[in-house]
Amino acid sequence: MIRTRIFAVVLLVLLVGLSYAVFASERLPDSRFAKFPFKLGLDLAGGTELTYRADVSKLAAEDVDGSMNSLRDVIERRVNVFGVSEPIVQVEETGAFAEGKEHRLIVGLPGVTDVDKAVALIGKTPLLEFMLLKKDSEQKLQEILTSENPSASADFFEETGITGRLVERAQLEFTQTSGPSEPAVSLTFNSEGRDLIAKVTKEHVNEILAIFLDGSAISMPYIRQEITDGKAQISGNFTAAEARELVRDLNYGSLPVPIELIGTQTIGPSLGSAALAAGVKAGIVGSILVALFLILWYRFPGFIASVSLVMYIAISLAIFKLIPVTLTAAGLAGFILSIGMAVDANVLIFERLREELARGKGLYDAMHEGFRRAWLSIRDSNISSLITAIVLFWIGTSSVKGFALTFGIGVFVSMFTAITASRIFLYAVSGKGGKGSSSGKNASGTKNASTGSQFSRFLFSSGFHTGATQGAAKISDAGNAHKR
Repeated sequence: MIRTRIFAVVLLVLLVGLSYAVFASERLPDSRFAKFPFKLGLDLAGGTELTYRADVSKLAAEDVDGSMNSLRDVIERRVNVFGVSEPIVQVEETGAFAEGKEHRLIVGLPGVTDVDKAVALIGKTPLLEFMLLKKDSEQKLQEILTSENPSASADFFEETGITGRLVERAQLEFTQTSGPSEPAVSLTFNSEGRDLIAKVTKEHVNEILAIFLDGSAISMPYIRQEITDGKAQISGNFTAAEARELVRDLNYGSLPVPIELIGTQTIGPSLGSAALAAGVKAGIVGSILVALFLILWYRFPGFIASVSLVMYIAISLAIFKLIPVTLTAAGLAGFILSIGMAVDANVLIFERLREELARGKGLYDAMHEGFRRAWLSIRDSNISSLITAIVLFWIGTSSVKGFALTFGIGVFVSMFTAITASRIFLYAVSGKGGKGSSSGKNASGTKNASTGSQFSRFLFSSGFHTGATQGAAKISDAGNAHKR
């Protein structure tokens, strides 16, 4: 019993500590906990969300995931250059089982409410490609280039696999031949690119290796010899500003796949603040109403359950800060919904406890049996909820994933607070009684139960008077009639 009460005190200290840490991280900017703020989504913090469609049609199936991850990293690196606070860059699919599914890039820019500015921050990251002229296409290409509207079409070229993703470093240079100096972009490729360029140039000497930027040919030099040093130069009708911009974009990362902007969403700061305030208010009011219901219906055990509920909220919020979880309106809804799961477990336990007391068992035995019988129902309901959360997280969009994540975390934490915390608190204040009524007498005429045990039974039975008292009375009357 002493060990149980020590554990109960430790849990209470943990509750107070976590509650203070969560409060201090939001309300006390000078606190050591201030470095763990909540990470809010666009719908709560305000900002702009850009949705891009990625064209992965030319990629092998096994290369899609890697290319999308590279795309996310490139865009995130570019956005961070401009100092946007906590950008949210993620990739997603339209559905795990959908035919012809789309691969999308979602870019969230908290605090940026100007769509044009948001698009400019992302920039038009160049898609740089080195392509070989197809056989028997040189004559037709020359006719097009000498026409009134010359434009080199990619239809005359074939891919080599040499793209901007293989560029290790780009540098601005000025070349000078017979006339004034002209800006050019010098490229240094990584080891993979160096090997690939050496292979291509060795096998296609005296052929055209055109350089395409975003689908347009900017240079079409001939391969004069094998290039083994992994270096190349892009020259053409560049201005110094254009060349400098191209160098910047290539150094910040060239896109591994083409992307197309298909949607924008802007949320003002006032709307985000209102949504956050509404979500917090709903959580507070809902928790208070649930606690009042538990206390009014189950009395002292309901108070114990309310303490466990506060612990559940403190632990969940601390986990949200540490992971960190990006909280959205949907995520808050999932968290509030999981509060119901936490209460549901306590209700199951208390109802089983009521049934055991009605059978005339002592308080300690009734609690032990009540927890044992309730565990199977709690386990099954929580497992089914976790399966639902996992499926939603797997196939859902970003907002649905936020709901699934907070809901799943809430279910895990609720199992701990309902099964472990509530049990420790109940055992700590119950005392250990024997079977049957604790108010009987032994052969010597002294009472079985101590004053503390009687008081504990009074506290608990007051919350279960409807079933426990009537049931115990029926059992007592039946026993007396049998004796007579």
